[in-house]
Amino acid sequence: MKKGRMFYKIFIPILILGIGLVISFGGYIYLTTIHSVIDRVADSKKSLITQIKNTLEQKIKTIEYAFNTYSTTNSFSEVIKNPITERDFEAYRDINSQLNYIASMGMDGVEYSLISLVKDWQISNGRLSYLTEDGKKKLSESYIGNQSNSLFWIKTDTGIRFVNTLPVFSQTKQAIALSDISLQSLQHTLQTEENTPVYLLNRQGDLLYESDSAPSLTGAELNRITETAGNMSQTGSVVLDKEKHQEVTAIYAKSSYNNWIYVTLLNKQEIADALKTTRFGLFMMVLVITLLIVVVAYVIAVYFNKPIQKIQRRLSGSTQPALKDEIDWIISSIDDILMEKESLEDLLESELPQLETQFILNLFRSRITAEELDHNMSRFGYSLTQGTVYATMLIQLDNYGERQASDKDLLLVAVNRLVEELVPDSRRMTPILLNDRTQATILIFEEGSGPGSRKQVLEDAKRIVITVRDILKLSVSVGISDFYADLTFSKEACEMSKQALHHRLNLGKESIIFYEDISRVISGPVLLHYPAELESQLFDAIRLGDEEQVSRALYPMLGEMMKHSKNPLNFEVMLIRFVNNLIQLEQLIGVEVLLTEDNYALYHRLLDIRNPEEIERILVKEVIQPMVAAMKEKTTRQFRGLSDQIANIVRTEYDQDLSLELIGERLHYSPNYLSSIFKKEFGLTFSEYVMGYRLQMAKKWLVETEMTIKEIAERLQYHNPQNFIRSFRKKEHVTPGAYRALRQDK
Repeated sequence: MKKGRMFYKIFIPILILGIGLVISFGGYIYLTTIHSVIDRVADSKKSLITQIKNTLEQKIKTIEYAFNTYSTTNSFSEVIKNPITERDFEAYRDINSQLNYIASMGMDGVEYSLISLVKDWQISNGRLSYLTEDGKKKLSESYIGNQSNSLFWIKTDTGIRFVNTLPVFSQTKQAIALSDISLQSLQHTLQTEENTPVYLLNRQGDLLYESDSAPSLTGAELNRITETAGNMSQTGSVVLDKEKHQEVTAIYAKSSYNNWIYVTLLNKQEIADALKTTRFGLFMMVLVITLLIVVVAYVIAVYFNKPIQKIQRRLSGSTQPALKDEIDWIISSIDDILMEKESLEDLLESELPQLETQFILNLFRSRITAEELDHNMSRFGYSLTQGTVYATMLIQLDNYGERQASDKDLLLVAVNRLVEELVPDSRRMTPILLNDRTQATILIFEEGSGPGSRKQVLEDAKRIVITVRDILKLSVSVGISDFYADLTFSKEACEMSKQALHHRLNLGKESIIFYEDISRVISGPVLLHYPAELESQLFDAIRLGDEEQVSRALYPMLGEMMKHSKNPLNFEVMLIRFVNNLIQLEQLIGVEVLLTEDNYALYHRLLDIRNPEEIERILVKEVIQPMVAAMKEKTTRQFRGLSDQIANIVRTEYDQDLSLELIGERLHYSPNYLSSIFKKEFGLTFSEYVMGYRLQMAKKWLVETEMTIKEIAERLQYHNPQNFIRSFRKKEHVTPGAYRALRQDK
């Protein structure tokens, strides 16, 4: 099927965006993987070179310590000053034994030599030889005269030589100890991983050792490593530029003992080459996801293009709509629909009065939501400002004059028309007939509910009453609600006006009655502001014995009662209701406060007091707080009793199968409730308490009886003795058998 232009407008951007995101994320994942692998390998190399340093350094320290210790002994002083010959077998054997001992403590494959500068002899690898004057002079010049330290290392053709001039802390050197470490020994000690290059530099940057697999480093590179290690921390890395644009990093660890620098290499290009498989897998993943995006883009384009095609077919009435420029064609069709809509709106405009009448009827029936209210107010042309208030005015016929009762509907229509004429449009909504007895009008006051608004309502009502009397020869009465700021309150306002009209029987015909004037004598519905929700919160807090929650609910409730009682009668009625509810509450929870002899005259005391603070004090101190205290004590007593029952069951039935479910069935309480009160009283969970008591019994049996550990475990309901042993060891830090042995020893 041939695709339209809209299809490609959806398909191509999705395809480009999807492929771009896939390539970007794929590249990001690849680069992140390479860097992560390099960092991980670098950390591993750093740990390896540090481990090599510590290993070699420990062996070197051992050799130094052995020679230094030996040089401080009396036998060393005696043997150095002894001119050993082939006949001095004992002295030779002692020296050779000492060298063998040092060899056993140090590295394998090391040749140890001791040279006496006093008697000109040398023992090396068990062989005794004598020094010539030239040899002795050369040794003194090389190892003593030209050296500032008594301990130093030099590189030899076969490895590294450790030179220790003895005694260590004496200016007069009597002997020289040599330790020749061969390249094979260094290779064995330093080469812990195969094909890992390792370099060893002294503090001056001279290369003492490099492994067989290590590429050669130039002098400049060695100097750079030495300079960096001297300025930086004990471990670090130096980037070296090698041939073929390969970046090589030298990872070093510097010894704080002799300032040697241990170096290994990290070739990032080798790591990247090792990730070829990863690159191939990532490429295949990107390729698969790209193909998937092509499919998804096609499906999405088809999915979103279908509604457009359906709209096009629906608008054209044809099963084969045009395939190009679908949007332009649809817009053209919509323009035609809008023209038809305008003609329909003109038709609806003529029906607006009926719709507005129904809207106001729905207001009085509370069938309008806040969203619908905003829409309809602008729809019917009411432009309201901030601070606008309303009042509902109801008019009822006092009599029919010279007409019959059957003319009642006609008379109400006439009254409704007069209201439309007498009250300007800007100060009212459309007057309506509320029912077959009442005409209703919602009055609008943009200046608020001040004295001026009340005066205006009174003038409008008087004018209506007089005009109806003069023109229709009828008498009507008017009921006016309180002012209100929210039109969704219109139903309550209508009820106020009805209540006001009820009093025309006492006031006579042609009465104009404000609800505000008669509200103080109305019973029942007058108590519109009784704080029932706050009372419910207060009573819940009393049931729980929660003093803090009682305070949070009580004082706001008393404040609401006093705030909305502008006359004494209303407050007295609410006060009596509150005390009655308190009496019912204490009967329900089973406490006696209000029904005691001290409070039998509480009604009279509260009604006689005119001081709000005194009323508050009596209610708080003499009623509410005693009820809370009694309920708290009752709750605490109940919790303690139940907790003691549970604990007693555990102490008597510890060797049986115990659970809160079984105890709950026995005591007729839910397990969750028993768990919460037990934890509150004992500070332990039920299972912790059972385990603790069973372990107490286990300790007693281990000491006082000959029962085996398996028998004790089975009796304490451990199905596996190992579980019992683990629990006992976790609690007592010893096994049951060890505990029994310790106690029996005492």
